Amino acid sequence: MSLTPEDLARANFYALLSRLFYGPPDAGLLAALAQSDDLEADDKTIAACWSELAIAAASADAQAIREEYERAFVGTGKAPVTLYASAYSIKYTNETPLALLRGELATLGLVRRNEVGEPEDHIAALCDTMRYLVTERELSEQQRFFTRWIQPSAEPLCNAIEQSEQTVFYKTIGRLAKAYFSLEQSAFEML
Repeated sequence: MSLTPEDLARANFYALLSRLFYGPPDAGLLAALAQSDDLEADDKTIAACWSELAIAAASADAQAIREEYERAFVGTGKAPVTLYASAYSIKYTNETPLALLRGELATLGLVRRNEVGEPEDHIAALCDTMRYLVTERELSEQQRFFTRWIQPSAEPLCNAIEQSEQTVFYKTIGRLAKAYFSLEQSAFEML
């Protein structure tokens, strides 16, 4: 499948969000973000959020961010902010979102690797699935997956990150993710 520059950029954006939500950035990723060019986008919000992330990365300490990630998203007992989409999107107690998600992933030919400990509804896994869909599947499949699995939880998740007393650096990632997911939702609504 030949990718347009826009789709390549979308896939790369999903890959970056997946990486940042899967675990804290190391010094190399922080340096790359700090040295990144401004984002050329018609959407001024996402461009401003990208710039904010680059500035934050330039002065960030990898160890401090690792500790922030652990406090905010792992914690002892229940994490202050959960990165699992089901926590934000379950409407009824009898829903079985993980079973439904696993079924949809299987239909797409995607299966869980044995060494992965996180459930499939982790936002990093959902972003990685979208990266795959952008590079390998039709726009209608991308839209369906996004609308079902990311859109319902994106804003509440990003708001939880923004409002958490445990996050500093990750507030910039939450704002960037919220702006990106909003842009994707708007684009899908125009189809």
